[in-house]
Amino acid sequence: MPLSEQEQRLLDEMERHLMRNDADVVSAPRDGRTLSYRNIVYGTILVLVGLGGLLVGVAIPLIPVGVIGFVVMLGGVLFAVTPAKGLGAPPAEPLQRPTPQRTGSSFMDRMNDRWDKRQGER
Repeated sequence: MPLSEQEQRLLDEMERHLMRNDADVVSAPRDGRTLSYRNIVYGTILVLVGLGGLLVGVAIPLIPVGVIGFVVMLGGVLFAVTPAKGLGAPPAEPLQRPTPQRTGSSFMDRMNDRWDKRQGER
């Protein structure tokens, strides 16, 4: 069933609003903390070494070797997902986002008003 002209306009406005919000999320500052490939590679190597230690500890019934292997694996995962501080130069100026025009009501209030108006037309 095709959309009416008013429904199509409403859908277009909702898409524009969603795109604007997605752009806000993408351009949000991260305080200079990003994941580093070096940390990910070293963390992965630590996880593999720890897995090997865990397997050796299980194959040869040496509990301390297995526990140390597990701790090394855990440390590798934490190292891999820890953001690096101060990589590269900080951005010269934060991105300027266009300020949405405010009409005194929120987006959801406007959508509810339109919905109520459309339901009253039928």
